[in-house]
Amino acid sequence: MIDRAAIRSALAVILAFALAVGADPVVRAAEPLRAYVADASGTSVSGMSSGGFMAVQFQVAFSNDVIGAGIVAGGPYYCSEGKIELALARCTGTWAGPPDPARLVAFAREAAVKDEIDPLENLARQRVLVFGGMFDTIVTPPVVAALAAFYREAGVPPERLAIRADLPAGHGFATQDFGSTCAATIPPFVNACGFDLAGAILQHIYGSLQPPAQAPAGRLVEFDQSEFLPDARAHGLDDTGLVYVPGPCEQDARRCRLHIVFHGCLQGRERVGDLFATRTGYNHWADSNGLIVLYPQAVATPRNPDGCWDWFGYDDPAFHVRSGRQMAAVKAMLDRIVAPGR
Repeated sequence: MIDRAAIRSALAVILAFALAVGADPVVRAAEPLRAYVADASGTSVSGMSSGGFMAVQFQVAFSNDVIGAGIVAGGPYYCSEGKIELALARCTGTWAGPPDPARLVAFAREAAVKDEIDPLENLARQRVLVFGGMFDTIVTPPVVAALAAFYREAGVPPERLAIRADLPAGHGFATQDFGSTCAATIPPFVNACGFDLAGAILQHIYGSLQPPAQAPAGRLVEFDQSEFLPDARAHGLDDTGLVYVPGPCEQDARRCRLHIVFHGCLQGRERVGDLFATRTGYNHWADSNGLIVLYPQAVATPRNPDGCWDWFGYDDPAFHVRSGRQMAAVKAMLDRIVAPGR
């Protein structure tokens, strides 16, 4: 069992450390999310843990809009089938057996036939990176293997599917040199592994990129998420989200592309401030490659005390399709960023 008192204590220390050493852009007061007129043809997603499951859902449901994904410690689409017992026993641990990729692809095809998600055939043109730590005891290696099998079953060609399951990492987002020891599974679930996972994800999706900036020079902006979902906090969506905008994208974003990053449980701003958004490495790559990075923020609810994304139906039985509350809210954020100015 997780010792929640110890987690709270560790989070307080980590947050104090992050605030003391932070040299990243200053977060400004919440404002309406701007219409940046970014390149709509270059949108991609990634996510960690519950955010990994959410990124898979979003990628599959809105595959018309997404060109690729990076999934960190996540599992197949609709893995939980809307049941918390399956989420725990099959999609994190596997004491009830691992997920069945063929069954879950069949669920996805049925949802596409009902026009609840975009056509599954779109996945064949996407580029996907799957990452799982060898020592991850929360989302275990068999679940990550089932995710890779799901993508193969759904038609992602082998040359477009990259699998990194060989790092001696615990449950965490791997960075070059920031965070806990690589094999650790402790908050804030960011691990110094000598490996730039954000860079690996973005380079796999987009191909050759310019080297990352030494230090991000753009703005990390707090924006009002509540306009995208009425009574947002009651449905697990924070009132405030984060978006990183490189300087050139502030002036003319038509050549800038959008990458959406879903944090994991216990990684939202209510728990660790902007640590996940500033210490995982995405902004360094964004600065030198014209990427706007959207960091939607989940929040704790009585049925979701750790601030996870809804990948098992804690808020909405339609959590996995386009009409799901959280899914539709993030899609509306995407549409705002790539929309013509209003």
